[in-house]
Amino acid sequence: MKKLFRICAITVAALSLNSCGITGNPSLGVSETKVLLQKKNFHVVGQAYGQSKAIYVLGMGGLSKKALRANAIDEMSRNAKLTGSQALVNTNVHVSRKMITPLYVEIICDATANVIEFDE
Repeated sequence: MKKLFRICAITVAALSLNSCGITGNPSLGVSETKVLLQKKNFHVVGQAYGQSKAIYVLGMGGLSKKALRANAIDEMSRNAKLTGSQALVNTNVHVSRKMITPLYVEIICDATANVIEFDE
C-alpha cells in the first residue's frame, strides 16, 4: 500500500511540476518574398486569415508547433483565393496557449497577411 501511495505521489508531482513556458523561432514556416517596388503599382485588396489548433491531454496529442504554423499558413493561403496578379504580404503568425488545467492544454496558431494586387 505504501508503495502504491509513493508511485501515485511521484506521478502527481511530475505532472503538476511541468514547465508551462513557450519557446520557438518566430520565423518558422514563413515564406519570404522580396519585391523591389520603385513605383506604386499595387493596391491592398484585403486581408487573409488562417487558424490551426492542437489539444494536449496529459501532455499527449496534437501536432508539433512547426506543423501548427504550417497548417495555419496553408489555411490562410486557401482562404485568400488568390487570382492573377495577387500576392500575400506582411505574413504574421501568432501562437497562443490556453491552459484549462495542467492536464488539458490547447494551442492556437493564427496566421494573417495582407492581400495585394499588382496593377501593371
